[in-house]
Amino acid sequence: MKNILTTMKTLLVLLVLGSCSDSYLDVNTDPNNPLTVSPNLILPVALNYTAGIEEQDRGQNHLGNMFMGAWSQSDGFSWYNDEFLYLVTPSFYQRIFDTTYGTVLKQYKGLEVLEGAEYGNYQAISKIMQSMHFQILVDTYGNVPYSEALQRGANPTPKYDDAETIYDGLVSQLTAAINLISATADVTGALVPSDDDGVFGGDMTKWKQFANSLKLRILVRQSDLAGKSAYIQEEFNAINAEGSGYMTDDVMINIGYSQTESQQNPKWNGLGEDVSGTKTLTNNATCATPYVLDRLTDTNDGRLNLLFEEPDTGHLGVVQGLQEYDSPVVDQYVPDLVSNIGPGILRGPDQGAVIYTAAEAYFNLAEAALKGFIADDAQTMYESGITASFDYLGASGASTYYAQNIATVGWDASTDKLEAIIVQKWLGVMGINALQSWFDYNRTGYPSDVPMSLLSTKPNRPVRLAYPSSEITANSNNLPTQQDVFSSKIFWAN
Repeated sequence: MKNILTTMKTLLVLLVLGSCSDSYLDVNTDPNNPLTVSPNLILPVALNYTAGIEEQDRGQNHLGNMFMGAWSQSDGFSWYNDEFLYLVTPSFYQRIFDTTYGTVLKQYKGLEVLEGAEYGNYQAISKIMQSMHFQILVDTYGNVPYSEALQRGANPTPKYDDAETIYDGLVSQLTAAINLISATADVTGALVPSDDDGVFGGDMTKWKQFANSLKLRILVRQSDLAGKSAYIQEEFNAINAEGSGYMTDDVMINIGYSQTESQQNPKWNGLGEDVSGTKTLTNNATCATPYVLDRLTDTNDGRLNLLFEEPDTGHLGVVQGLQEYDSPVVDQYVPDLVSNIGPGILRGPDQGAVIYTAAEAYFNLAEAALKGFIADDAQTMYESGITASFDYLGASGASTYYAQNIATVGWDASTDKLEAIIVQKWLGVMGINALQSWFDYNRTGYPSDVPMSLLSTKPNRPVRLAYPSSEITANSNNLPTQQDVFSSKIFWAN
């Protein structure tokens, strides 16, 4: 594991040199099939790209925390004006689209197209990870390229597929991945990942559980759609019959992150400290909002000091979009006096990159149970989700917290059980993979009291991102008409 990042550097150089060659696309081979690169070298590169798009500065997690009222800006910076203005243009967070297609999915496709039954485990991992990324693309943009995507030179202008159709295809893809893992177990000479698998270390049963947990996310997200209940129930029954179950631990990528140049965890590298140990500018610029601090304080939440640092002068947040920093007290909102991102989130250069929290999995199970799709007890799943969130952050007192007679905290005290589940999921992914809470908000409206930025010119926050400039330029004939980013919701929210 320690040598994977070093090996990746060499691999990336080779790939870049190859891609720059004038004759690269002229050779009589499939450009999707990396004939000279073995799967144990492709996989960690792909996983590292996944970690980057999720965790890096202005990645998916960053956007979720900004849109969902958790993070704001300290005095002395003009870091987040576009976020506070909700300035969703074709260049706003366009890396979510461009990097996912151009870098992340391209790597996983290289695994999927490997020929030979001995590569079945790698092909299955590829299907699982592609499914995760495609769902995020759908949840962010709506209709996206899917059936014709990732063909590179064979089709550089893929068509856009219907979002709901893609969702159904992802469930089928995940089922196929699970079946492929089972079939590969009987293949003589089949390759089983080991250290190159920076997620489960080659434990293919856990990959099955992760696939089922991604199905769970997909099914729950569309669980309020009219006419979809029978399909969703059938798929939950299939998961139960398959028997691998769901994951109960955080799904994290760690390919050997360390305090070395180009080898730090991407979240720590962007939001924590550089290799020399100096806090990054983004770390100094980013702090809590008073909204989130008040909610955590008012509910006696033991996660507070782990989600956000407590200055010597006490917790202090900044309202999103605040312009008059010097009023009423000069310099009261400078980085040293506000609640910056906490030690439960920024843990060190070697921390793992979380792509699916156990907390979210439990809350998704709680919602599925609440709606009668599975036989589990909704309260048990809900409280397990809270416990998992406390455990990840290193907080104590989860049972004392959820025993309180406070709505959206205690199960019995919550008259709207779905609201309690979604609010606690918002807290459970905060700072970790918070984009999921933006999707839930667009679907349910919870938490219902998240304040708008002071700079907003709209009555509500965006419900989708705009298609990026790259597609306007390179794939305009297939690009759908851009929907209103403030009112045209993704299909599962209508």
